[in-house]
Amino acid sequence: MDLSIDIVRMPHAADLPLPEYATAGAAGMDAHAAVDANVTMAPGSIVLVPTGLQVAIPAGFELQVRSRSGLAAKHGVFALNAPGTIDSDYRGEVKIILANMGSEPFVIERGMRIAQFVVARHEHVIWNVVAALDTTARGEGGFGSTGVHP
Repeated sequence: MDLSIDIVRMPHAADLPLPEYATAGAAGMDAHAAVDANVTMAPGSIVLVPTGLQVAIPAGFELQVRSRSGLAAKHGVFALNAPGTIDSDYRGEVKIILANMGSEPFVIERGMRIAQFVVARHEHVIWNVVAALDTTARGEGGFGSTGVHP
C-alpha cells in the first residue's frame, strides 16, 4: 500500500533529492544532508544535520529516523537516538542527530545519504490500572535471562 505524505523542500535543499528507496524491497528511504559546506565530525562528536525537509505525517503514523548500516559499520557514524520519531503534529525542519563513535574524523558532504526514514503506524494507548498482571513462563526475567546463544 502506498501512503501519500505532504513534504516541503526548503530553499537550502532545493537541489537535493527527496528521500528515496534504494531498492524495490527497501523499508527505509535515504535522507540527504542539506549542509552548506562540509562538516567534519571529530571522533566522539555529535552534530545536528539539517535535511531541508518539512513533513506532514498523517495522524496514526510516525516518521522514524534510523542509522544507515554502511555508515555505522564502516565509520562508526550513526543516528544517535535511533529510531528517532518525527510526530504527526511536528512541522519544523527534520534534522538528524549523528554521532561519530569511530576512531577517525568523518566528513559530512552536501547531499550525502546520512540516515534512513521509515514511516510506521503506531497506536495511542489507554492505561488500564490493575492490581496484578497475568503470569507467563518468562515472568520477570530480563536482561539476558533467556540465556546466551553460542
